[in-house]
Formats: sequence, structure tokens, C-alpha cells
Amino acid sequence: MDASDLTLREASVDDAAALLHVIREAFSARRPVDPPADALTDDVTDIEAALIAGTGVVGEIDGEIVAGLLIDREGDLVTLRRVSVLPRIARHGVAGDLIEAALSLAADLGASRATLVVREEFPELVGWWRERGFEVVGEEPPVIRLVRDLPVVIDVPTADDMRELGRRIGALLRRGDVIIATGELGAGKTTLTQGLAAGLGVTGPVISPTFVISRIHPNPGDGPALVHVDAYRLGGAAELGDIDLDASLADSVTLIEWGAGMAEWLADDRLDIDIVRGVDTDERAVYLTGVGPRWAGALDTLREAR
Repeated sequence: MDASDLTLREASVDDAAALLHVIREAFSARRPVDPPADALTDDVTDIEAALIAGTGVVGEIDGEIVAGLLIDREGDLVTLRRVSVLPRIARHGVAGDLIEAALSLAADLGASRATLVVREEFPELVGWWRERGFEVVGEEPPVIRLVRDLPVVIDVPTADDMRELGRRIGALLRRGDVIIATGELGAGKTTLTQGLAAGLGVTGPVISPTFVISRIHPNPGDGPALVHVDAYRLGGAAELGDIDLDASLADSVTLIEWGAGMAEWLADDRLDIDIVRGVDTDERAVYLTGVGPRWAGALDTLREAR
């Protein structure tokens, strides 16, 4: 079974029995705790009821459900429960992909925050969730509660709308901010950056810096400069490090196109922007995900203006 063949989708009630099997396998493989995990007492009717009242996500490999979770929703808050991966494919990145799919689904449904609890006996799990943008907000023995903002999803019909979105994002930025922009060729990353530059008030024409790798756009006012990096031709984080971005990070806004998977080390707090092109249309969906305390609530004005 190859974890690279994983496909993710929204769960249906028909998945309840298979999802229950994954939950039992996953929770039974954990260290014993006292009292035992509630997940071990679930039956099929519990999973069916949760999927009817809320939703869930499952991951499949060759048609077999190998991972899954439940999503409860109350207002704009979702709760992730029963996050499970079959032990035989654990530690292959499946759980991380599962969570990203769940957060995107919750954002598409209009939620703005996600929460979950972790048993206090598993501090390593708390660390795993914090690496994915969740922050500890309180202890409710025997569990620890974590919360994070969900991506802001904005539909962008035209290039002018993309520039306007960039301008609004630029108005929110401050010195030291790091932005990682992702999207296929022609998705609109540079167009978004043009608007972002206008929002910051920096000078110089904003074009793709593919062949020069990076450009610096100074700010004639009191605001930060914009360092615009195109990592498309770079081979990895080491080559990105050779650009010596550390020298300007604290005083500038740094935006890295094609930086996913190689630029995250630049800052614990960052803004991830993922631009998804429509299948049969020029319209784009832009996913804005703030990572770290700097971005807690910082995108709410964009969320409210959708």
C-alpha cells in the first residue's frame, strides 16, 4: 500500500462502518490511558449520527478507507474528532494531508475557526498539532484544547479582482511578515503580488522575478519594503537559503512564489496563499491561511467582506 496514492473526499453515511474500523484500529494502537478514550466505545450508529449531524473526511488507497475524521459544527466553529489513520500507514504524511483537507472543507462550509482536544498523556500530539497552526487555549483535564483560524476562501472572478484582493492583503501587512504563494502557472500569483505591492505602497514595476530569483521593491514612505522571490527554479530550501533572505526579513515583507515545501523555515508565523484555478472558467478561488499567533484573527476583515 503506497501512501502516495491517497485520495481524500468528504465522508458519507455509507462510510460509517469503514470509518469506525479505522478509528478503532488507530485508537487501540495508542498508549493506554485512564479513563480509556471515548472513541473505543463508538459503534456504527454513533458514527452515522455524527456524519448526519455534521460531516467528515476520509482518505482512501486503492478503494480502501485508511484514514478519516469527524467534523462537528456549531455556528462558525468546527470541532475535529476521531482523527485516525490505520497504524500500518502512519508516519507517511497521511494525517497531515487529512487535516489540510478537513480544514479546507470546513472553510468552504463557511466556518472560521477549528478546535480539538488532545489527551494530556500525549504531549507529542500537542506538538504535532502546533506544527499545523493550532495553539493551546486551555486545559480541561484530562484533555488539552487547541484552536486555529481556518483559511479564508475568496472567489476571484477577474484579474482586476485579484489585484484588489492583493491590495487589501497588502494593507494588513507589517515588517517581518512572510508570505508563501502557491498556484499553478498562470494562476495569478504575480497579479496578486502587484495588488499587494500597491497596498504596501512600494515602488517599481512588479513582474515575475523568475530569472533574477528575487527583486526588492523599496517603500518611499514609512512602511516596509517588499522582497519578491520566485522559487520556481530553485531546487529546495538550501538554494533558497543561499539568497540570504535573513538579512532583510525583519524589516521587509517577504513574498515567495512557489515556496511551499521549501520556505516554511523562514518564519514560524507566515501567511500561506493558495490560488486554485476553476476547471472550466477563469475564476480563481484564493485560500488565505494564517499560521502562528501573528495571524490569529488578522484576516477577519477579509473574511467578513467576502
